Amino acid sequence: MPTIAVFGGSSPQPGSAAYDQAEEVGRLLAERGFTVATGGYCGTMMAVSSGAFHAGGQVVGVTCDQIEQFRPLAPNEWITREVRFAKLQERLIYLVRHNDGMIVLPGGIGTLSEMALAWSYLQVGEIPPRPLVLLGEQWNRLISDFNNPSYIKPEHLSLLSLANSADEAVAYVGAYHDRGKKQV
Repeated sequence: MPTIAVFGGSSPQPGSAAYDQAEEVGRLLAERGFTVATGGYCGTMMAVSSGAFHAGGQVVGVTCDQIEQFRPLAPNEWITREVRFAKLQERLIYLVRHNDGMIVLPGGIGTLSEMALAWSYLQVGEIPPRPLVLLGEQWNRLISDFNNPSYIKPEHLSLLSLANSADEAVAYVGAYHDRGKKQV
């Protein structure tokens, strides 16, 4: 099964709109037959994991010792397979490289670094082409403000897809993989 990495913040709590949206993303991905990979801890990572798990999907949690030293917490209970690293850098590179597409939920500094690394890797061909979907108004504003044609070529901007809903984000990755199946 193709794996979709989902990046997002650790702050959202159950019952919040961000948590509910992340849970929906996980559920929709699992229903489409995708394995889900997350950072494996709390917030939207837990919500995506829970949504996928309860829809019968597989959930890869990519965890690391350095995170647990910084913020004492354990991997969330919905992970069906854990991939563990010692350092944050190893975890980040694994999450960005070992997937068949990525969805970026709203988040903070860690989420921004995941999105930027993924975009950069796609730009220079470090990873093969795949969907990189940014979900939510936070990313729409950021990309709008950041997009300066003097620095960002149109073909590099086109490596991103902006989505406004969980359905739209999952539809992007689903359509990409459906096209790939038809070409095989």
